[in-house]
Amino acid sequence: MGDRAVSDEHWSRSYVRDHIAHVLVVLGFALYPILLGVLNRTPLASEASAFLPGLTFMIIVLYMGLFAISFDFISGYTGYLSFGHAAFYGTGAYFVVLAANGLVLGISEGTPFMITMFLGATLAFLVALAIGAVSFRLTGVYFAMITLGFAQVMYEFIRHWGYVGTNPTEGATIRGSADLSIGIPYIDSLNFAVGRLAGDSFENVLGLGIDVSATMTSYYALGVVVLVSYFAMQRILHSPFGRVMIAIRENEERARAIGYNVFWYKMGAFAASAFFAGIAGALFAAYAGGASPDNSFYFLVTADALIMAIIGGIGTLAGPFFGALFHEWLEDILSTESDGISTYLEQLLPDSVLTAEVAGLSLNDFLGTVFTGRAPLYLGIIFVLFVLFVPNGLLGSVRDRLGGPVSKRLPDVLERYRR
Repeated sequence: MGDRAVSDEHWSRSYVRDHIAHVLVVLGFALYPILLGVLNRTPLASEASAFLPGLTFMIIVLYMGLFAISFDFISGYTGYLSFGHAAFYGTGAYFVVLAANGLVLGISEGTPFMITMFLGATLAFLVALAIGAVSFRLTGVYFAMITLGFAQVMYEFIRHWGYVGTNPTEGATIRGSADLSIGIPYIDSLNFAVGRLAGDSFENVLGLGIDVSATMTSYYALGVVVLVSYFAMQRILHSPFGRVMIAIRENEERARAIGYNVFWYKMGAFAASAFFAGIAGALFAAYAGGASPDNSFYFLVTADALIMAIIGGIGTLAGPFFGALFHEWLEDILSTESDGISTYLEQLLPDSVLTAEVAGLSLNDFLGTVFTGRAPLYLGIIFVLFVLFVPNGLLGSVRDRLGGPVSKRLPDVLERYRR
């Protein structure tokens, strides 16, 4: 009995040690809203608004990060680039919208969001099986292009499908009476409403004088779903199934030669990645209160996932999430619509400096020329620089530096500094 207790204690310590990196990341995201709230009450409020993304941007990081991770799950671990991955993201999004509006046969308007989210992801899973049955007869660029073709067919179909709304080109919105809550279905006390413009908010939580806004509730609720999805994908990758996925990526002919039915392994990986892409789409639709063909099915949605995966590191699973964080952070500070570096400089510098002209051009005009509408330009330049000089991405480069997976090597690094 004593040996078993010692063994269990050793296992628990080893488990915590191997996941210290995950714990630190989760803590960082959990404490981020509190950090923003503290900074906004200090003299550094302007700097925080200019250089730290707000919660609305962080929510985008959550569902787009999950979508980028699902893209990496198939593309980074089997080597098959899914250029039509937006088809599954859009399937999850539109299913939630139609179900919330009572337009899905057999599903009432009051069905909990968690159930419709799961059903939408399951539908994306089935769509992936249908697309994969045809697409996996091809390899390389031909596979990438045929998946893109399927996605574009679905995009054109949804743009002209009058069943979704009176103006399908503009998309469909969720009616106000829909229940968009994340939690355990049918237990009201364990459900929290989410949404960009509405949701649960709480005042004086636990008597601590802390107010939780609707945006913060959405942030934490979506974060829990993303966290569970990430660990589910990681568990798959660390299973025998995941080992075969990696074997297919490294040498598909060898995997076939030793007896694996690589077609069905690829189908399973493709469908699993579609399932989690469907969850990401469902989270987006629930938070945004609707979906449109251009922000769910369009091929540029997949392009965003590809960019995030390359910036974060393809084949690292968590890397695309950090790529999404970097991408959205950079877009936020370059934004001129609300806060950002341009707004910060205009507020910081005196009018005499802003209006002073050099060669017929004032600093205010110069800032407008450099920043207004230029965010995509700078993001494109940075993406090219990443491809050229950081080909393994952010997390991939850290892995190379540490000599292995961050979760495995970080404890040794921290132990070395502690000594």
